[in-house]
Amino acid sequence: MARRHAFKVSRWDAVPAALAVLQLALVPVFFAVWPQLTWPSRIAWLLVYAFSVGWNLNSVAHNFIHNPFFASARLNRLMSLTITLALISPQTMYRYIHLKHHAGNADRPNENGVTIDPLSIYQHGHEGKPEPMLSYVFLQFFRDDDPFELARRIGEKRPLEAKQALFEFWSIIALYGALLVAGVFTGRWVFVPLIVAGSYLGQCVSNLCGYYEHLGGNPDKPIAWGVSTYEKVYNWVFLYNGYHAEHHYRPKVHWTKMTALHRDIAEEQRREGVTVIGPAHFLGFLDPSTWQVPTAKRPKAARPRGSDEVTS
Repeated sequence: MARRHAFKVSRWDAVPAALAVLQLALVPVFFAVWPQLTWPSRIAWLLVYAFSVGWNLNSVAHNFIHNPFFASARLNRLMSLTITLALISPQTMYRYIHLKHHAGNADRPNENGVTIDPLSIYQHGHEGKPEPMLSYVFLQFFRDDDPFELARRIGEKRPLEAKQALFEFWSIIALYGALLVAGVFTGRWVFVPLIVAGSYLGQCVSNLCGYYEHLGGNPDKPIAWGVSTYEKVYNWVFLYNGYHAEHHYRPKVHWTKMTALHRDIAEEQRREGVTVIGPAHFLGFLDPSTWQVPTAKRPKAARPRGSDEVTS
């Protein structure tokens, strides 16, 4: 019998797996050298860390959801924990939310004003229009349910995953709590609040990507659910996340096969009007076509009764 290699789908998954391990390893390194760094260096590192969180969420963590890297369930749980601690965000909870995203595919609210997709850009819009970019980017993080509610929902169908989700959550508390205590005694207490703030900013980078991955997409056409960009450097660095219309159309296709999938369906995409932008998704606001998509404004407050009457 031929020996099966460690990777479930492709040996290329060694690359994102190694990058996730490296990202986590740099956290204690940065904590150790913190006293030797100037404040400009600290801020620069935190900005790089924040961007790396957004990168990981849209490349490593994202691909791991759809195609777990390893043939071993134990190694996959360890990988999930690694990503969790690197991002300060439970990967199993992210998986639950992201699969709900694919269940709804940026759908519009139903007659009760509810979307299936909790990340839909239409969820907090009005009159069938997506919400403005800035509110989506900076507020979406706070719209998720708390970790215990998410774990409860996961546990309704997958109790073992719920245990993993809570284990990841408490592992974050343990690691960064220990760093905070160590920081208090060594004059580095500000490190943990700042890196948590960096994680939030990274979530905002991810939201920025998500916004332009769907702004201009068609929630009513499966092949056009997403918005693609074929910018080469972005796709190399973000593991072909730019092929987003393709991804939503065939979410189980491995990241190494996205260009082939695009070639196979390109004619159908053109026929159905799939939206394509030029720059990376996190720079989608630079593409003039995105300026033409109308977004919602806040509904006007109801005027008090009799406000239309002319007064003397």
